[in-house]
Amino acid sequence: MSRSLKVAVQMDPLSGIDINGDSTFALMLEAQARGYDLFVYQVPGLSLREGRVAGGARAERLTARARPARVRRVAGDHAELGEEQVIDLAAMDVILMRQDPPFDMAYISATHMLEHVHGVGPGKALVVNDPEWVRNAPEKLLVTHFPDLMPPTLVTWDVLAIRAFRAKWRDIIVKPLFGNGGAGVFRIREDDENLNSLLEMHFARSREPLMIQRYEPAVRRGDKRIILADGAPIGAINRVPAQGEARSNMHVGGKAVKVELSPRDREICEAIGPMLREKGLIFVGIDVIGDWLTEINVTSPTGLQEIDRFDGINSAGLIWDCILRRLDGGE
Repeated sequence: MSRSLKVAVQMDPLSGIDINGDSTFALMLEAQARGYDLFVYQVPGLSLREGRVAGGARAERLTARARPARVRRVAGDHAELGEEQVIDLAAMDVILMRQDPPFDMAYISATHMLEHVHGVGPGKALVVNDPEWVRNAPEKLLVTHFPDLMPPTLVTWDVLAIRAFRAKWRDIIVKPLFGNGGAGVFRIREDDENLNSLLEMHFARSREPLMIQRYEPAVRRGDKRIILADGAPIGAINRVPAQGEARSNMHVGGKAVKVELSPRDREICEAIGPMLREKGLIFVGIDVIGDWLTEINVTSPTGLQEIDRFDGINSAGLIWDCILRRLDGGE
């Protein structure tokens, strides 16, 4: 008989998802198939209460305004939501933190709040991924701990440093450090006169640094998204840029095609896998262009449904198996 779990999903509105591409939807379908109870809530519905009660005992309680949910793969009728209720998140078995970036102070505040309940055992809920390490390891910075695996990269506010980097490598990619979905990503060639204007525009509206990377021509053959479950690769897709586009993200027209893991891909996964397991980063998507690791996505990775269609596997099931091992005390 299937194990019964209570699962809360912290996500963007369920009504707006793409049921044929959304990885959260795949995780929810698999949880439901296993007999788990599903609840959905959004970050603004979180409340943390803390204080002391009679006898001096410390009391803290993280709640969410949530709704019971049932999902089905029916276009236009994919979700059935119950009445809103206030749930105690410590009474859940698992919390899936699946809202999309931007990785801003609202996102960071939610990770701090979820830390109050994260764990395994009575009065705790396993948060996937570990909120401390989601906060401490934003995807474009986590990758910098593996310099031998990544292309030449610069993270800075320093305009002179950016100009020097461009002078050395000539053809570069400029992207916001905490962006997602390919938004705000620019390719600047050696003869492009727009770099200064781009830097002025960015720093006039943002206090965040930029990430600058050497442009990798291999991206024309695709940008691999490799999914790892508790540090082990379970599959990959190749995202090929549209004609005339430097970005391969599917949000901006990239096409997903079937791909096999290369020896270099496996080398990269073996290098980062132990760190991911140690930090409780159970569901991770990495981006590989040619021989180079460019990002380690830990906030709200995507790609499960595409991998399933190409490889005939149940990737959401593999992730839930890893979650169950964690709940049972396995590493």
